[in-house]
Amino acid sequence: MTLEVRLRPEVELDLADAAFWYEGQQKGLGRQFLTEALAVFSAIAETPQLHPVVHRNTRRALLRRFPFGVYYQVETAAIVVVAVMHGSRNPDRWKERE
Repeated sequence: MTLEVRLRPEVELDLADAAFWYEGQQKGLGRQFLTEALAVFSAIAETPQLHPVVHRNTRRALLRRFPFGVYYQVETAAIVVVAVMHGSRNPDRWKERE
């Protein structure tokens, strides 16, 4: 069963900021980042328990090409994405959003 993926408003900002930065590095790279993030969201919707729990009930899936993690929580009827963060950021930063 595929669950609905819901993004918190902060996640939309995470994605926009990262895509803007990558687009500034190379034309089209921002779109590639967003495409990969969407692919991870789809994979999480299909197999939400696949990725490890990193804190309490929050799991993390990694993007393949970009050094970002998708932090999410599995709820009864949906998956809530809490953060999309660069791997070099303080790992406790996303916990403020729990």
